[in-house]
Amino acid sequence: MDWNRSNAIGLAKASCTLCGGMGMRPIRKTKEAPCNCVFRAVLRACYSRFRDCVNAGSYASTISLEFCRGRDGRRTYSRKREEYMADFCLVSKRLLDGPDYDVFRFHFLLGADWRLCCRQLKLERGNFFHAVYRIEQVLGRAFAELEPYALYPLAEYFRGEIQRETRGFSAGLPLSA
Repeated sequence: MDWNRSNAIGLAKASCTLCGGMGMRPIRKTKEAPCNCVFRAVLRACYSRFRDCVNAGSYASTISLEFCRGRDGRRTYSRKREEYMADFCLVSKRLLDGPDYDVFRFHFLLGADWRLCCRQLKLERGNFFHAVYRIEQVLGRAFAELEPYALYPLAEYFRGEIQRETRGFSAGLPLSA
């Protein structure tokens, strides 16, 4: 995702002290980077969709027909909800180390509240919430900047236009170089 002020301002927390609710924070005199509140909002949106997919239950196995470009054909069948849930879990497992993944698994995947997580993982309350914020920042950035198909924005993931390689070139690149 190409981060700029118009992308980040809608996700920014209005009461954020780092960015002042603008979504971008200065890192040098002339450069800006997305604020951590933006990454936390990205993860919360992705997590909300993940919970919706889990709660869909028997409807999760519906097959969707997607149109794509390339020599292989013009359409592809997929199970978008199940693919999204798998991508959400696998990206999280690859990015998080042992203790952070344990917090993620207990709190986000299993839905335990902070008291149960602190008791099971033998953490203090403050350390638990610092871990949750750190996880939200790491995964939010990863979900938005994942290549070639990011998990965020959700509409692009679920709309799903597939670009296949044709004749050795990427479908997104011009054929003449």
